[in-house]
Amino acid sequence: MPRVGWIKPRSDQRLSDHISIGVLSRTYPPELVDRVVAECGRAERRTRLLPARVMVYYAMALALFSSSSYEEVMRNLVEGLDWSSGWRRPWTVPSQVAITKARARLGSEPVRALYERVACPLATKGAPGAFCGDLRLMAIDGTTLDLADTFANEAEFGRPGSARGEGRAAFPQLRAVGLAECGTHAIVDCRLGPIKAGEGTLASTLWESLEPGMLLLADRGFWSFKAWQAARSSGAELLWRVRKNLILAVDEVLCDGSYRSRIYDSADRRRTEPIEVRVVEYELTDPAFRGERHRLVTTVLDPECVCAEELAATYPQRWEFETALDELKTHQRGPRPVLRSKTPEGVYQEVWGHLLLHYAIRSLMCEVALDAELDPDRLSFTRALRVVRRTTRAGPGFSPHRA
Repeated sequence: MPRVGWIKPRSDQRLSDHISIGVLSRTYPPELVDRVVAECGRAERRTRLLPARVMVYYAMALALFSSSSYEEVMRNLVEGLDWSSGWRRPWTVPSQVAITKARARLGSEPVRALYERVACPLATKGAPGAFCGDLRLMAIDGTTLDLADTFANEAEFGRPGSARGEGRAAFPQLRAVGLAECGTHAIVDCRLGPIKAGEGTLASTLWESLEPGMLLLADRGFWSFKAWQAARSSGAELLWRVRKNLILAVDEVLCDGSYRSRIYDSADRRRTEPIEVRVVEYELTDPAFRGERHRLVTTVLDPECVCAEELAATYPQRWEFETALDELKTHQRGPRPVLRSKTPEGVYQEVWGHLLLHYAIRSLMCEVALDAELDPDRLSFTRALRVVRRTTRAGPGFSPHRA
């Protein structure tokens, strides 16, 4: 039986010159992909039928067509090309084995490096829901992903306990903590790790992505003195919810009803090195949560800059991250209950591919919203996802190179 795979064309054109991923190549142009691949040491020393550039785009296509087989994803990736020009022999879909080997050769590093190179906040100044005064709204949150049930994945990522407290869960799990722009749902940085890694542990390396001019929103699960201090050292402003049992003395009541207080490191038993904060306390009026009190701590000490009422109204923007996670985990991933990769390196590559795709779709939506003078939240992520799938089949995303 003849081996199913790629038949090498007798011409000066390579598959990587023709590969297309529609509008996504606008966010990740081939020149940038080649540069990242080379920097990660994955550039080919000899001509391959599935070169690294193809497999980087394939990692995004796996996320775009998450319910399709490996072979069908590749077919979607190259569908619509004119093979009659420059190609003298027919093209056939590679086998799953060939694709799996090519994914292993690529690894996860170039896919992650491409995401880290491109992902950044998207909102322009004054964009609806993206700013509190002059401060860009950012949020941090975590989630988990079920993985294929293999020994390798379990050894790398572990399993959580079962919901009933009996035995272990059905699948290994990966934990992810990300930083997102509230106004556009763009996830601009992320850390991945085993399920046993706490959200605070993974978040500890995300603070370096914060910048002056940002206002970071975080839930009480991220609170600790060290985390607060590390995040504040970035120059960004903070607005975090804290536990009710955290002792915060009232030093000065301000004109808007908030008050100034101090926080201390637990190791500072003599309390000689305080950090000054401002506290906003309020009660929810929503009938579903009537009587529930929230307690926010912020680095914005001057009520003239942002009043307590505005801070209280801003904090719910943190939930925009939940919407971004739903877009990625429910709509983009589709009905597949677990990620498809059987090895840890494949898992990392697959997750970074999902993040690349989500960011590119959100970038496209932000561009459209800006042109139409609309809030990006008014646009449908599901419809944008369908558009990207259609454009992937429309033809080459860039012109072929010549030798």
